[in-house]
Amino acid sequence: MRSYIGHHQLVNQTEFEELAFGFDERPTGLDVELFRGPLRPETADERRAREDAARDIAADLRAMGEDGDEIAAWDALYADALTRTVPFLRAARTDQSEAGEAA
Repeated sequence: MRSYIGHHQLVNQTEFEELAFGFDERPTGLDVELFRGPLRPETADERRAREDAARDIAADLRAMGEDGDEIAAWDALYADALTRTVPFLRAARTDQSEAGEAA
């Protein structure tokens, strides 16, 4: 008997799991959560450590960009833009907590 997911014929169990459940690996590149922040709550220490690492990496990317690495320069701009965003869930949680009691 043949097994299919979509139009893909499954050859083995690993292929079934990859097609059915997706891939856990992300392509290499900038770690969005490092600069934007995670969608889950984080402690003050975790946030401080993440922001320190993000600052160091962004500084390295800017330096590499100034030395002529165009990709690093674009990554530095993207990282800078990500640090200015607020994940939707964090923004929604903040709005609810600031609303206070109704009159």
